[in-house]
Amino acid sequence: MKQFKTLIIAIVLFFGAQVATAQTKVGHIDVSALMTTMPAMKAAEAQLTKLKEGYDNEYKKLVAEYQTKAAQYQKEAETAGDLLNQTRSQEMQDMGTRIQKYQDDASKSLQDKQIELQKPIYEKALAAIKKVSDAKGLSYTIDATSPGTVLNIGTGSIDILADVKKELGF
Repeated sequence: MKQFKTLIIAIVLFFGAQVATAQTKVGHIDVSALMTTMPAMKAAEAQLTKLKEGYDNEYKKLVAEYQTKAAQYQKEAETAGDLLNQTRSQEMQDMGTRIQKYQDDASKSLQDKQIELQKPIYEKALAAIKKVSDAKGLSYTIDATSPGTVLNIGTGSIDILADVKKELGF
């Protein structure tokens, strides 16, 4: 009799767990694919590309100026005095330092601008993902592109990428 009760409890717990599991709906979305297809992201990337090209052009000018002076100073080194050569050497080191600082500042500026431009776009995408997930009654929505986050996307998982794009109007 005691074994029979244990068996009944085990069966009830097993089927109860199955019912609870069946009610959990999990969705997945490729956030990278969503972000790269958003028109606002394309506009941000174009703005970043233009800014990068401006920095690259200025960098190239600085390097060309450095190379021109280096060639000139090297050519005149034998006829210039030691004091002038030392002054020119220091000037070249200073120019090299300025070029490196410019490159570092430009890189940081680009990174800051990228964050500034992409943050509101990402927040808009997350809001749309939440809205679509709630409308579909999903318990969980997983970013399918995050390494280590998704162990398995089963056949019961729902890809909501198309619905989120529709929600965003593209």
